[in-house]
Amino acid sequence: MKRYIGLGIALFAGSAIGAAAVSGLHAQAKLKAYTVTEQSVIDASALTTYVPAVQAALKAAGGHILNTGGKVVAIIGEAPPQRVIINEWDSIDQAQAFYKSKAWMDLAPQRDKAMKTTRTYAVETVK
Repeated sequence: MKRYIGLGIALFAGSAIGAAAVSGLHAQAKLKAYTVTEQSVIDASALTTYVPAVQAALKAAGGHILNTGGKVVAIIGEAPPQRVIINEWDSIDQAQAFYKSKAWMDLAPQRDKAMKTTRTYAVETVK
């Protein structure tokens, strides 16, 4: 009988330790984030040099390009912008770091010539 009690206690303790470990690992996981940029094109020819440069900087910073300005259609609300750019990041901190980086700031003259940015924002996923 004592053997079954000891086995039960060991089983319970192992389950509790496993649950605590999984909970701890889950808490450490960073949530993915997405940046959304709404733009209007000023000079389409300037886009040919700006887009490859910004994509290279974004990839170097760990971002993943999901959408580079496909067709935008209004469903609810006001008219959509000409272009919507969506990028995926491993965390919202990584996204913010890119938009504060020297690489991003150095592209400002090209960006200002090619397009007008209405707004850019980051959205963190929810589990």
